Amino acid sequence: MARVRIATWNVNSVKQRLPRLLPWLDERQPDVVCLQETKLADDAFLDLLRDELAERGYEIAVHGEASWNGVAILSRVGLEDVVSGLAEAPGFPHPEARAVAATCGGIRVFSVYVPNGRQPGSEHYEYKLRWLAALRDAVAAGPEATVVCGDVNIAPADEDVFDPEAFAGHTHVTEPERAALVELQAVGLHDVVRDRWPGERIFTFWDYRAGMFHKDLGMRIDLILAAAPVADRVRAAWVDRQARKGKGPSDHAPVIVDLDEAPDGDIGPVVPPPSRPAAKRGASKLPQSR
Repeated sequence: MARVRIATWNVNSVKQRLPRLLPWLDERQPDVVCLQETKLADDAFLDLLRDELAERGYEIAVHGEASWNGVAILSRVGLEDVVSGLAEAPGFPHPEARAVAATCGGIRVFSVYVPNGRQPGSEHYEYKLRWLAALRDAVAAGPEATVVCGDVNIAPADEDVFDPEAFAGHTHVTEPERAALVELQAVGLHDVVRDRWPGERIFTFWDYRAGMFHKDLGMRIDLILAAAPVADRVRAAWVDRQARKGKGPSDHAPVIVDLDEAPDGDIGPVVPPPSRPAAKRGASKLPQSR
């Protein structure tokens, strides 16, 4: 198969991020793009982007709702068998627009926006765990060549947050959440960025508040999880930190994986790398804890 560049990006409102999204597509030239937190109903998304994306060769699969959540897949390597939502997925209280799947270039692609969980032990936290179980079942029932892309709202390990002590008592790092992620990966999915860069400092999200991005106080919650037929084709896997810089960014950076060939080379885990060294443990707190 021809080389394929897959990217995932929580844009935190596609309407607000439009001045960043279109130039980024032109610069990075991804073949498959998974978007999260689009925050637009389907018709509004298509009215906003259909023509611009068609000019760039993208077909669109979108599953959204006004003002909240929302996911999409953009593909210029084919888009077939689109499924919105997850079978047997719980709602809160009603089903939310948090998953869409399609077959792109022979790969079954899921774009997912996992519930936040809000507070450990809350109803929303339990909803998050049940939703992850539904995602696991949907992936297990699908084809072998599968990739799950998106904002999973879980840092897989302590190495994926700037300071584990700062996150104590908060979501994203609790044992039940991490166990649910392990169960999802147990169906045969590989965390391709971490597999390629073990031990490296890699973040994908930095809070807007308190200068967290400039201090490089972030966490890695945006993942590309690939089954072996896809993971074996990976030639580069990296976080496009440049897209988090400048005016009007999302609070997330895109994650990019190149299959079969790396047009930019195997350029490292984070591009460009942060200029700040790792903070000492206990030196910084989450903005909501201050």
